[in-house]
Amino acid sequence: MSEPRPAERDPGRFYEDFRVGQRIVHPLGRTVYAADNAWFSLLTQNQNPIHVDRHFSERTPFGKPLVNSCLTLALATGQSVNDLTRNVFANLGWEEVRLPAPLFEGDTLTSESEVLAVRASGSRPEAGIVTVRTTGRKQDGTVVISFRRTFLIWKRAHAPSSGQGNSGRENG
Repeated sequence: MSEPRPAERDPGRFYEDFRVGQRIVHPLGRTVYAADNAWFSLLTQNQNPIHVDRHFSERTPFGKPLVNSCLTLALATGQSVNDLTRNVFANLGWEEVRLPAPLFEGDTLTSESEVLAVRASGSRPEAGIVTVRTTGRKQDGTVVISFRRTFLIWKRAHAPSSGQGNSGRENG
């Protein structure tokens, strides 16, 4: 008697799977804890006390520690990876990063992306270029970050095989 095969991992999106105007809600939210904020700030050598000194930040107009804005950017980008860039060839850039409202320790960040542009690469025929706008919101719906990200992504027929069904092709 044979055991059932484990479900294959979703191969992720390839260049051919993106369409201008497509909206993708990234399903995983992330609550930011004080330890996340302190460790990220210390790891990146950001010594601004508004992120790591509760007593100092209580005397600011915010009245409590702000989540490091680079952590907010990293989380919103990370939330999008499974849905957008699992098959990335390379990230090409982040632009128009906006932080219209603060994110605080204890807030939960969720994000979604809209595809703004899709085009073939002139220098890499095995890949294409996609630009998205990602928007991150905290639990009450307030937008806390938005940015444009452009990435070079494999075309399905050219993607390297991960050995786990990641390329959309047979592995052997």
